Parts: sequence; C-alpha cells; structure tokens
Amino acid sequence: LIVEDDDSVRMFVSRALERAGHQIHVAADGAQGLEMIRAADGGYDLVVSDIRMPEMDGIGMALSAANSFPGLRILLMTGYADQRERADELNGVIVDVVNKPFSLAEIRGRVDAALAVEITRAA
Repeated sequence: LIVEDDDSVRMFVSRALERAGHQIHVAADGAQGLEMIRAADGGYDLVVSDIRMPEMDGIGMALSAANSFPGLRILLMTGYADQRERADELNGVIVDVVNKPFSLAEIRGRVDAALAVEITRAA
C-alpha cells in the first residue's frame, strides 16, 4: 500500500514498484490509508507512506495501524529533516525512513529491504 498525497510521487513509486513485480494499492492520505489497512485486516505486506500529509499524517497512521496490526511493516518517506526526527521516535513501529528525493533504484532497494525485515512485535 502506498500512502502519498502528492500525485506525482504516488505515481512514481507505484510504477517503480509495479515494474519490480509488486501488487500495488494507493491511498491519497493517512486517513484513507488507515481505512484501507483496516478494511484489509492489516493484510498488506508493506505500507509505504509519506509522513507529511493533510488530514492524518503518516506518523499518526503508522501508530494507529501498528496498534491494531503489530506485525505490519511500515516504511515512511519524507523530504523534511524535522519530520525525519519525529520518525526516529517510532523505533519498533516502522522499519525505516526513506529521504526524498530518491531514485527509482533506491526506492526499490529500500522496499526490498523492508520486506526482508523479520517482524517480531508482540500482538
């Protein structure tokens, strides 16, 4: 699941990951992303989300999703240093943070690494 409010970034990441063989769903903000996570009963292999979004940001979405689905892998993206610092406090909730801008190869590599992380959170 890709959660990103910027259409061009959402399209770039979606296409990059689809071409790498991943099945993709998209949400335009954290509230929609959380709704989709709940509707799928946390059944996504990975959630890739921007941090800074209207309505509900990626950190709020990540905390809510991880609370309901502790085994869910969450990879955050941001282009803002202050948002990166906020994400540093999410150890155990997220697997990593990708700094924007990123290349096609970098996002694919970071997604592959996130999917390889063994999740051992208690339910």
